[in-house]
Amino acid sequence: MKIQIINGPNLNLLGLREPGIYGSESFESYLPGLRAKFPDVEISYYQSNVEGELINKLQEVGFTFDGVVLNAGAYTHTSIALHDCVRALRCPVVEVHISNVHERESFRHHSYLSAVCKGVICGFGLQGYDLAIEGLTRKGTDR
Repeated sequence: MKIQIINGPNLNLLGLREPGIYGSESFESYLPGLRAKFPDVEISYYQSNVEGELINKLQEVGFTFDGVVLNAGAYTHTSIALHDCVRALRCPVVEVHISNVHERESFRHHSYLSAVCKGVICGFGLQGYDLAIEGLTRKGTDR
């Protein structure tokens, strides 16, 4: 099984950016443990601050991988282009947010992605990625 994790803008700053909200661990230091937890899954990782690059990566993997874990960051709340891209993919996509976006500013309460994703996980910190992969690896996760 092949799963692509895609992180959007500012998530390259995990561990440095607002640790009270996002924690103090970088994604790069978290990733080896995640891979160890799912040894039978090939987990690829990609991060970009650029919306078009996220779309390019989604299109690259969305027809050949078994699933995508997508944390689009702030683009979640603004990008119809990402919505349209996810909607076109063959593989299931799980939307992940490290913080509980519903406890935060009101502009974070709306997601353009949720309606076209298999599921949404928010508020569990980096463990949300574990939960998303667990969900994608269970039988019956077809889109």
